[in-house]
Amino acid sequence: MLPVERIERLAAALPDRAPLLKVGEHYRWRAAHLSASERSALLQSIAEELRDQGLITGWRGEAFSCWGHREDRWPYAQPELFRLERAAFRYFGLRSHAVHVHGLTRDGQMWCGRRALSKATDPGCLDNLAAGGIPAGEDAEQCAAREIFEEAGLTRLPSDLIGPRREVLTERQVPEGWHTERLFVFSLEIGPDERPANQDGEVSGFHAFRAAEVIDLIQARSFTEDAACAIAATFCR
Repeated sequence: MLPVERIERLAAALPDRAPLLKVGEHYRWRAAHLSASERSALLQSIAEELRDQGLITGWRGEAFSCWGHREDRWPYAQPELFRLERAAFRYFGLRSHAVHVHGLTRDGQMWCGRRALSKATDPGCLDNLAAGGIPAGEDAEQCAAREIFEEAGLTRLPSDLIGPRREVLTERQVPEGWHTERLFVFSLEIGPDERPANQDGEVSGFHAFRAAEVIDLIQARSFTEDAACAIAATFCR
């Protein structure tokens, strides 16, 4: 899944005190003796060098947290392994985490945003009411409430989110590398007098669709792949 040259590039950049070793068909980073902050600083410096070489693109200046792939129940039992610039996650095939929020009305419609054409990922595609990566130090519910305001202009508390929360794992090859992300999916009731309005420039507009329209648009591949998976996991059961 991860190109060999990227593994070799990372191995060459790591110091002897924390080498990347090949064990069978896998690679193991011998860094258990380092603290999470030391691992973070080491990987961040390597990522910055790769950015300066033009190999990591779409730099955001925002860190994601990384845990081991064996963790399967949130909140995870083990502490994070390290923090790293989010643009480096796909480059190295690291698992990221994100939230998706369905905006639902009582008469059966779903509010969906259309991603701005300036977005580096999936420009112009339909998305959920709000969606976004979870930055280091923030939990899923906090992130969802923040994204609801930034992307849709609606003020909500984490307690306003409708459960049960769904969790979806999406994985696929992308131009930047390997995308592996755990989505935390929530729903939110939108009142009849409310109209979503973007605040951060990441959404070009909002549309309210009936269920049949949403299905047709998913089949037409008008939604981002992650949004389509989040919708299917919630409603197609």
